[in-house]
Amino acid sequence: MDKITFESERVKGSQSESSSRRNSDDGGRAKRERLREDGTSSEPPTASVTHKAWDDLTSSTSTTRTELSVSDGAEDQVRSRRRSQESALPNTPLQRPAWRSADSLAPDSAFGTSLADIMESPNNKIYLRDDIISRDSSEERRAKLNWKLVRNVTSAAGAFNKNALPGSALPTFQSKPGSNNSNYNKQRRKESMPNTKNEKVEDIGETSPEGLDPDSLMFRDGRRRIDMVLAYEEEDYGVMTEAEAKRRDSRRTFQENLVKEGLELELENKCLSFDGKTWFLKIHIPWKTEMRLAEVIGMKFPTKRFITISVRAWGNDVQAQREKRWHTKWRRKWKELYEYEPTRIEPEPSFYSATDKPGVRREEQFLVKDRHTMFSPAQRSLMVMQILLRAKYDNNDTKMGIRRLLNDGTYLACFPLHEGRYDQDNEDKTQTDRRLLYLEWARPCKWYKKQPLWLVRRYFGEKIALYFCWLGFYTKMLYAPAIVGTLCFLYGLASMNSQDNIPSKEICDASGPGNTTLCPLCDKACQYQLLSDSCLFAKLTYLFDNPATVFFAIFMSFWATTFLELWKRKQSVLRWEWDLGGVDQDEDPRPEFETSVKTFRTNPVTREKEPYLPTWQKTMRYVATSSAVLFMITIVMGAVLGTIIYRISMIYAKVAVYLTNVENPRTQTEYEDSYTFKIFFFEFINFYSSLIYIAFFKGRFFDYPGDDQARKSEFFKLKGDICDPAGCLSELCIQLAIIMIGKQCFNNFVELGYPKLHNWWRLRSHRAVTRDPSRAHMAWEQDYHLQDPGRLALFDEYLEMILQYGFVTLFVAAFPLAPLFALLNNVAEIRLDAYKMVTQARRPLAERVEDIGAWYGILRGITYAAVVSNAFVIAYTSDFIPRMVYKYVYSPDKTLAGYIDHSLSLFNTSDYRADWGADSETDPPLCSYRGYRNPPEHSDPYGLSPHYWHVFAARLAFVVVFEHVVFGLTGLMQLFIPDVPTELRIQIQREALLAKEAKYEHGRRRLSTEYRQLITHTDDERASGPYQRRTSRVSDGLDAHVAVTQRPSSPRITH
Repeated sequence: MDKITFESERVKGSQSESSSRRNSDDGGRAKRERLREDGTSSEPPTASVTHKAWDDLTSSTSTTRTELSVSDGAEDQVRSRRRSQESALPNTPLQRPAWRSADSLAPDSAFGTSLADIMESPNNKIYLRDDIISRDSSEERRAKLNWKLVRNVTSAAGAFNKNALPGSALPTFQSKPGSNNSNYNKQRRKESMPNTKNEKVEDIGETSPEGLDPDSLMFRDGRRRIDMVLAYEEEDYGVMTEAEAKRRDSRRTFQENLVKEGLELELENKCLSFDGKTWFLKIHIPWKTEMRLAEVIGMKFPTKRFITISVRAWGNDVQAQREKRWHTKWRRKWKELYEYEPTRIEPEPSFYSATDKPGVRREEQFLVKDRHTMFSPAQRSLMVMQILLRAKYDNNDTKMGIRRLLNDGTYLACFPLHEGRYDQDNEDKTQTDRRLLYLEWARPCKWYKKQPLWLVRRYFGEKIALYFCWLGFYTKMLYAPAIVGTLCFLYGLASMNSQDNIPSKEICDASGPGNTTLCPLCDKACQYQLLSDSCLFAKLTYLFDNPATVFFAIFMSFWATTFLELWKRKQSVLRWEWDLGGVDQDEDPRPEFETSVKTFRTNPVTREKEPYLPTWQKTMRYVATSSAVLFMITIVMGAVLGTIIYRISMIYAKVAVYLTNVENPRTQTEYEDSYTFKIFFFEFINFYSSLIYIAFFKGRFFDYPGDDQARKSEFFKLKGDICDPAGCLSELCIQLAIIMIGKQCFNNFVELGYPKLHNWWRLRSHRAVTRDPSRAHMAWEQDYHLQDPGRLALFDEYLEMILQYGFVTLFVAAFPLAPLFALLNNVAEIRLDAYKMVTQARRPLAERVEDIGAWYGILRGITYAAVVSNAFVIAYTSDFIPRMVYKYVYSPDKTLAGYIDHSLSLFNTSDYRADWGADSETDPPLCSYRGYRNPPEHSDPYGLSPHYWHVFAARLAFVVVFEHVVFGLTGLMQLFIPDVPTELRIQIQREALLAKEAKYEHGRRRLSTEYRQLITHTDDERASGPYQRRTSRVSDGLDAHVAVTQRPSSPRITH
C-alpha cells in the first residue's frame, strides 16, 4: 500500500546514510542516551519518531522509523539535508530523505513542513547546545526545552501530543506568542515569506501560501490530488480542558489509522488559514489503495476488447428502419434544440465489464489510459469515505467512523472539493466538469435542454444522478396530464352556458331559484342569505366539476400506473448502464450497527460471522418506534393551527432520527428507508389532513339546522361545519390552488434564497476574522464557506416531489390544472436544484445506490390510494352522482332543470331555540339547507328521505365499479408492460454471450499452452523409452495427431 510510511526496500539507501551519520557522531549520541528510571532518555536532544504510528516511539527495530538526532556542542555546522520530490504515481522510484516528519502525517513534499526542519532550526540548535554545554539537567530546563520543540511542531503540524517527543512530560503552562519564551514570531514570519514555491523558511520550518494557485486541487507537491478535506479548530496555547484533550487524542489516533489504511495526508497550518484558527487536513488516496477499494466496492470499468451497442440503437437494422420514418427529419431537428451542446459535453461511452483472466494483472484488462483519470473524483471520494467510516479513533473497537467525530465536534467538516470555479474557465481555456455543469445544466436559461446525466453521475455520483434522472422523467411524464387537464378546464370554461351548467344558472338567477332564503351557517354571528349570493362559487365549481372531470380522473389513474411501470423500465436500463446491479445486496453493514450489536451469527451465504440483531429484538424496537410514530401522528391530527404543526414538524424530524437510531437498521439503505417512512407518514398527515377533511368529512356530519346535538360540545360542533351551498368542491379547489401555486413558488424562493443568504452571512463572518483581507482563499477554504448539504442531502428534495405527486394524483378530480402547475414548477425545480448543488453547496459525498429506495414503494402506495381517492371525490365531494341520479330518475325531461330545488330541504325557523339561529328581529317562516331530508310537516320531520338512499346507493355503486374497473385495467397494464425493455434484454444476453466466449477462449488457450508444454516435455524425453501412443485433442478443433512418448510405468493419459 502507498502509505506515507517508508517501505523497507525503498529506504535502504536512506538507512545506510542515516547509519553513517550516526556513526560519525563521535560517540556523543551513545553518551546522551542514558535511560532514566521511568524508561525515557535522561537528555532531551534525541527524538525518535515512527511513521506508522504516533505512539510507536520506543521501537528501535522498525524499518519505517526515522531517527531525528541533533549534534552535540562540538558540532558547529548544520547538517545538510537532501530534498527530493516524491512521485504520486505507484512504482516510481522514491528517494526518501533521512529527515522525515511523522507529526504532519503527510509524505514529504516540496512545500511540506517536516519535524526535521523544526529540529534543525538554528534557534532550536542554540537551545540544544546551551543545554548540552551547561549540563543543566534540571526539570524546569528540560521542560522548557521540550516545550520549545513541541511548540514549533504543533504550530506547523497541529499535532499536540505529549508523547510526540521523548523526554520529560510537557508542562501545563504555555508561553503566549510574542513572549520571550516563545519562538513563534508572526511579524518575523510575515517578513520572511518566500515568493517561490520551493523556497523554505529555514528559521521556523514553515511554508508560505504565496505563489500557489488558490484554485489548486493538489497537494503542495502539485501531483497528488486532494480527494477529501477535514476541517477542525484547535488552540495551541493555554491549558486544555479534558474534552479538548480527548478530541486531540481522537484526531491523532484517527489520522494514524487513516495512514495505516493506505491514505496519504497533508495538513495545512492554521496560521495559513483565513481565520488563523482552522486546520485543514487534506486526504489523497493513492493508486494501490484505489485498486483495493474498487475491488471491495465492486466497481466496473470498460475493458479493452468489447464495446457495447447503444441500448437505444441495439441493431443496425433497427436503426436503419428508424432513419426511414417520415418524422425522423423533424425529430432530428427537435433533438438538436433539445440536446445539450455536443461540442462541450461528449456522449457517454458504453462498454462491457471485464472477464477475469487468471495470470493476467487486473489492471491490464481495463482501458486505463491514465491512472489519475481512471477513477472519477466522485468515485475517489466514495472510496475515501469508505475508509473514513471504518477508521478507529480509539483503542476501543466500538469507537470508529468520521460521523461520530463530526457529531462531537472533533472535526467541523468533511467534504470533497469542487473542481475549480464555476463562473470562469481555467487559465489554459479548458473547462472543468463543474464549469460544464454550470454552463449546460445549472443555468436557468438552459431550462429546455436535456440533462447531461452521465456528467452529473461522474461529478456527483450515482445517487444524485439517479434523483435528477427520476425528476426529469417525472417532469416529462407530466406533459400528458398537463395537456389533458388544461383541456378539461377549457371545456368547462367553454360549456359554461350549456345545458350541463343549468344548476349554476339557477343559482345565479335572482328572480328564480336564486331567490331562495338559506338558513344561517352558525348561531347569532351568521345571517340569512340568498342562494344567489353563491353564484361565484357555483361557476367556479363548474369549471372543475363537469362531465370531463370523470374522464380526467380515470385518465390520471391509468397515467399514474403507466408512470410507475415506465420508470421501472427506465430504472432497469440505468441499473445496467451504470453497473448498479447488486449494490444493495453487496452493501456492507453500517459502522454504527457493527459497533452496537453484540450478537453474531454465521451468514448463510458467505459462511462468515457477522453482527446480527435477533428477531425478537427487532420486533420490540419496531413496536416501540411505531408507537411513537402513531403518537406523533395523533398529535398532528389534533393540531389545528399551522404554527403548531410547523413546530411539531421541527420536533418530529429530530424524533424520527432518534427512533431510527433505536431501530438500528443494518445497512445505510435500510436506515434511510426507515427514516423515510417515518417522515413521510408525518408529512402526509401534515400536508393532506386539511384536504382530506374538506374533501371527505366537511359537512358530512351535518343533519339539519335545529339539531341540538351539534351544540353540546366542541366535538359535536363539527356537525355545524358545513360547506357553501354550491358545494365543498370549490373550497377544495381553492386549497389545492394555494398549495400548487403559492406554496410551490414560496418554496422555490426559499430554496434559492436561503443558501445564498446563508453563504453570504458565513463568508461575511469569516472575512471579519480574516487576518489579511487581500489574501486569496484557497480552494478548500472557498468550499468551507459554502453550505453543508448534510447526510440526507436529497431527502427534502425527494419529499417535496413525492408530496407534489400526491397532490397531482389524489385530488386531481377537484383541480385538473394541478399537473400543469406541477410541470411548470418542476422545470424550474430541476435548474434550481442543479444551481444550488453546483454553486451554493459543498460537493456532496458520492454514493452508489441501485434505485430510488423507499420512495418507489411510497409512489406505488400513493398511486393505489389515488384510485380510491378520486373515486370518492367524484362520488361524494362533487355533485356528479346526485346530478346523474336526478337527471335519469327524477327529472321529467331528462335534464338538470329543477336540480337545485331538488337538492335543498326546508326547515321551520320556529324550531330554533331562543339562543339559536340568526341575530335578527324577524325570521322568515322557512329557510332551506343542503341535504335530502323530510320537510317539517312530515311524520318523521327532518329524517332522511328516500332520495338520500337513492343517491347513497348510486355513490357506493360508482365507487365499487370505478375501483374494480381501474384496478383491473391497470393490473393488465402492469402485466403487459415488461419491467425490462427488449433492447436491454438483448444487450444483457449479448454481454453474457461475449463473457462466455471470452472464458471459452481463455480456457482454449490455456489448454493449448499445456498441450505444447506436454509436447516439449515428451520430445526431450523421447529417448527414455520406446513406448508411444497417439493422442488427439478434440477441443483444438483440429484433426491432427501427435505422437507422445510414454514410460511403461506411467499411468495412462485419458481425455
